[in-house]
Amino acid sequence: MKLIKYFFQYIVILFLFIIFKFLGLKYSSILSGYITKIFGPIFRSNKISYSNITKALPNLNDNQKNIILKKMWNNYGTILAEYMFIKNFRTIFKYQKKIKIINKEILDKIILNKKPVIFISGHFNNFELMAMQIEKSGVDLAAIYRPLNNIFLNPIMEKIRKKYICKYQIKKGISGTKELLRCFKKNVSIALMIDQRVSEGIACKFFNKEALTTTIPAQFVKKFNTEIIPVHIERFDGNNFTIEFSEPLKFSKDETVHDITLQLNKVLEKMILKNPEQWIWTHNRWK
Repeated sequence: MKLIKYFFQYIVILFLFIIFKFLGLKYSSILSGYITKIFGPIFRSNKISYSNITKALPNLNDNQKNIILKKMWNNYGTILAEYMFIKNFRTIFKYQKKIKIINKEILDKIILNKKPVIFISGHFNNFELMAMQIEKSGVDLAAIYRPLNNIFLNPIMEKIRKKYICKYQIKKGISGTKELLRCFKKNVSIALMIDQRVSEGIACKFFNKEALTTTIPAQFVKKFNTEIIPVHIERFDGNNFTIEFSEPLKFSKDETVHDITLQLNKVLEKMILKNPEQWIWTHNRWK
């Protein structure tokens, strides 16, 4: 039954991508955003998202929460349409102009120092563009990803990621962590999304509620004194973005893995609070 479901999803996505290619980036984004804004609320993930917003932002009323949800679903659909044009963002100047880099000198310094770092962020907007821009700047980069459950779509997504986003794509999990370590020792920097639940993580406060959180960045800090660079992508005016790099975070030698992980969660909280509707709330973060 799952195979039939996945194949149907595959056909629908391919059909949409053909339409998006015909319409172009602007109009396909509007159409896709409208579709997901209409149909998103019927999915189970809408309830999860509402619950997550309630936990993270308890002072909001129902109307405010629903506004965030509607904007999130619109953003979700826009991201889907943008995937059809991900090659363009990488290779065509007209599309490259849509991405503004803030604090590029931080990237320049990393390249000059020739030492690997860890970039941390979350699932904001078209988050894939962050890894793309880091690699395009000249930083050797490895990114962890979670394979799609859909066996028909996953090979296509893996090919897109490796060709246009970041060539070192490492599957999430224990074996992936070992591969990250091997890459790091070869002077390859790491891009990590730290906003999702990981079974091998530790319980750490996230918006004042315990949530299983990855300890990979903290472990690298303790073992290699690695620099941690926060990165945040914001959407403005349709398909335009700013990608902001922050100065490396400072940690004392006395801080534990838990202390460091908690600080990183607080950094992520600030990113989310800046534009709550631009974070993808659908993940069951506090399960």
